[in-house]
Amino acid sequence: MSDILNFHFDVDGGDFTSAGQASVGVKKNLRQLGLPPEIIRRVSIAMYEGEINMVIHAGGGSADVSVTEEYIEIRLCDKGPGIKDINQAMQEGFSTATDNIRSLGFGAGMGLPNMKRYTDYMKIDSVVGEGTTITMRVNIN
Repeated sequence: MSDILNFHFDVDGGDFTSAGQASVGVKKNLRQLGLPPEIIRRVSIAMYEGEINMVIHAGGGSADVSVTEEYIEIRLCDKGPGIKDINQAMQEGFSTATDNIRSLGFGAGMGLPNMKRYTDYMKIDSVVGEGTTITMRVNIN
């Protein structure tokens, strides 16, 4: 299956003013493709949560989105500290965010659980000290 559309976004670490720009860009492009609003909503939420995680925890990274006739795939890559315990990180409410980040309204420990909740497939590859790659898919049909 060939891709219909591909996007690439660079995500700046620690820059909360530009956080969310990639997910907004994806949302706009998916609307232009005429995809169902529920699909767009799910992709936007998963993308935003991943983007915020890269800003908070990983010093930034990249987001690549591929749209096919069957699904939308989001691939988030960073060179951050990695996730020490993926099972623990997947628990709602678990967070390694600092008090400063929490004071900004982030770090509630819902990022990864929401990413999984709003996608049909999610895989996390993480190496402590090297970074994390998260691949998610939302089926179109």
